[in-house]
Amino acid sequence: MKNFALLGSVAAAALVWAAPVVAQDESEREETITFADYRLPAEILVSASRDGSLVRDSFTGSALVITADELEARQTRDIADVLRDVPGVAVAGVAGQTQIRLRGSEANHVLVLVDGIEVSDPFAGEFDVGTLQAEPGARVEVLRGQQSALYGPDAIGGVVAYESASGRGRPGFAARLEGGLDNTINGALRYGAYGDSWDAALSAVVVSTDGQPNARNGTRDIGRDSYTLAGKGSVAVSDTLTLRAAARFIRTEGQSNDSNFDTTSPTFGFIIDSPGTGFTNEAVYALVGARLETLEGRWTHDLSAQIADVSRETFGPFGTSSSSEGDRVKASYVSALRIAGEHNLTFAADYEVEGFRNTTPGGFAFNGRREIEQVGLVGEYRYAGEAFDFSAALRHDINDLFQDATTFRVGAGYRITETTRLRAAAGSGVKNPGFFELYGFVDGRFIGNAALRPEKSTGWEVGLDQQLGDYASVAVTYFDSELEGEIFTTFPPPTFIATPANRATESQQRGVEVSLNARLADQWSLDAAYSYLDAEENGVEEVRRPQHIASAALTWTAPGDKASATLVVRHNGATPDVAFTDPSFVPVRVQLDDYTLVNLNARVKLTDSLSAFARVENLLDETYEQVFSFVSPGRSAVVGVEARF
Repeated sequence: MKNFALLGSVAAAALVWAAPVVAQDESEREETITFADYRLPAEILVSASRDGSLVRDSFTGSALVITADELEARQTRDIADVLRDVPGVAVAGVAGQTQIRLRGSEANHVLVLVDGIEVSDPFAGEFDVGTLQAEPGARVEVLRGQQSALYGPDAIGGVVAYESASGRGRPGFAARLEGGLDNTINGALRYGAYGDSWDAALSAVVVSTDGQPNARNGTRDIGRDSYTLAGKGSVAVSDTLTLRAAARFIRTEGQSNDSNFDTTSPTFGFIIDSPGTGFTNEAVYALVGARLETLEGRWTHDLSAQIADVSRETFGPFGTSSSSEGDRVKASYVSALRIAGEHNLTFAADYEVEGFRNTTPGGFAFNGRREIEQVGLVGEYRYAGEAFDFSAALRHDINDLFQDATTFRVGAGYRITETTRLRAAAGSGVKNPGFFELYGFVDGRFIGNAALRPEKSTGWEVGLDQQLGDYASVAVTYFDSELEGEIFTTFPPPTFIATPANRATESQQRGVEVSLNARLADQWSLDAAYSYLDAEENGVEEVRRPQHIASAALTWTAPGDKASATLVVRHNGATPDVAFTDPSFVPVRVQLDDYTLVNLNARVKLTDSLSAFARVENLLDETYEQVFSFVSPGRSAVVGVEARF
């Protein structure tokens, strides 16, 4: 593994410096907000502003936080699974690629941040969320709606931000080990420590499984091995200056199956058992930064630099069939001024260079290196009053390859009573074409289009946050968005070879999102979500975007936290997709059946520091497909132990 040397040095640095300071540790969250007699922590939304200081109750958009306790209660191992519990999020995964779509956007319209680092593959234009494994103490934020005014391209649908725990927020040693059906082994180790002026954390996660068949009537198991090593830390050089660092290495190896390309076969275009076929994905991410506080902490200056280096390879019985390399270097400066406690002014500047190269062997495609350079300038104003909140952001991106773009976001919230809050927001977003869209992938099968222009989205939303009594809350949001210049694959005559183009028509996405959080009794809690989506392109329903998605997680906890159990039910409505079952390779529309997944887990505390647990996923052994003719896993079960010191 060529990146281990680099990882070792960066991870060592990360043990000295810290994860982004913008993530507030649990021990520091003293402020509270009151709804009647029910008190909730004044949680910070790290990703909802460039200075990372926005209290969730003041956010004018739509956000959902999955806490560390919720991740642990649901025994989450793959972050992609728990994202199904977020309204507005659709997940579709196959071996080697798991996609998420927010509010009907494309998968490459979602910005994913891990410990403040942008982790999408510059070549593919999106992040394989199936490679993100849950670490002890981590949390997830999901912002829905256009966020390009803060983050630039890639944030049309929203932002998913994963934050691992700091050494101060989760000190000590934690370990878990589980095993089960399909020769599945999942292990995690984590150690966090802190002192008066420093904190550090190091974690490792290993996942290995023989898997199950993923072809209709197939017998070949599709397994994978995934390894994650991460570190983060901070050190206060003085009362006003703090240095931080974070690093992460992810490697995933697995089997996969190919489509049948024999035009004389009755299964042409279907996934079939393909011995010797698999993939390898490897990524290194790192961030270093410094934060300076002036004017007694009211004016902060944050300077950071981050890198991403991603390589992907698929192979068959005769060697590598496709491969790519992508890298990103990004530098950011954020200056934030707090005035009179209620007004916040923020200026941010980003400089980013993305490089990519198609490394597929055989000379069948352009394999030279290309780069895209961009400068982004951001201005943001926020007002947070007792009853009224307001925010506005404007960003101008200077592109070397595309036309410059200006995006905006504006929102307001008003507390009608102590328990009722109205909010509304509007914004715009852009997405630049990627390498393979511009330059192609394999000559004769996918030809690039250098004349592509960026996609542009504009949308608005209105929402209601309502406290129900002392122990429950509900959020309801209606949204409406419009996408112009959507990049899609065409098959123009006379060759009918696939090539991308910008649509002349507009794509509409509108829908309703509902989330519920309730404390039913001293030992019972319920989290539920529902989404209705109407996503159409020129009157035709968009693929892999189900109209109806729902989930519910019911948790019971014994007195004294001696034991617990959680039942999770996730429903995915019928979903349109495309199949390449016509010898011309022109896509044929198909409909995937709806499905409901039921997971059940339980945990019992053996001692103060040792627990045993068990979990059954897909309890009803549902047969379902997230992508046409890729059969998803059936029932699985594991047992394990967990220790904390």
